[in-house]
Amino acid sequence: MTQEYEAPIVIEPPGPARACVLWLHGLGADGHDFEPIVPELALPEELGVRFVFPHAPMRPVTLNGGYVMRAWFDLRAQDLAWSPDLEGIAESAAYLERLMEEQLADGIAPQRLILAGFSQGGVVALETALGLTVKPGGVMALSTWLARPAGSGEGLQIFQAHGEMDPVVPLSAALEARTELEALGAKVEWHSYPMAHTVHPAEIRDMAGWLRRRLT
Repeated sequence: MTQEYEAPIVIEPPGPARACVLWLHGLGADGHDFEPIVPELALPEELGVRFVFPHAPMRPVTLNGGYVMRAWFDLRAQDLAWSPDLEGIAESAAYLERLMEEQLADGIAPQRLILAGFSQGGVVALETALGLTVKPGGVMALSTWLARPAGSGEGLQIFQAHGEMDPVVPLSAALEARTELEALGAKVEWHSYPMAHTVHPAEIRDMAGWLRRRLT
């Protein structure tokens, strides 16, 4: 089934856009979820970073009794490794690629294009980056996991962050993803924080530092 996508939220820099972060939210949230983090990152104006926050489509989620909510793909069981919705993930990855192509057509260079995603959004960001021949400037994989270890990570820079007390996506799933990503050739900068399935203030500072290094 072809999904319908609402127009993403776009936050433009004060001057010309010279870089872009495409940031995908988690299950049940929407594009507004990470919008408040932009000023907290306090990125230098001269980097010219545009932020794009897409909205996942509405779809029934098996794990939640078929309740219709915003989701990048279906979740079929509490065990994230069991029967992943590869079709749904591929569909969302194709949508993310279209958003990337729009930024490239607008003059953003591939190495100045960052993919980011929290939880479900991180799965899609990783899936997309691993499948691309020309890699983006990096991926921020936040409180997420790897649905399938496939594709190439050669030349791919990843900021991976996870909560040490995450009851939704176990820390073990994130550590397994790190191992698999490194085996695929990606360079992973790993961070863990004393938090559950959320974002930590120290994580925001670390993300900001990583983004400055990647985009300067």
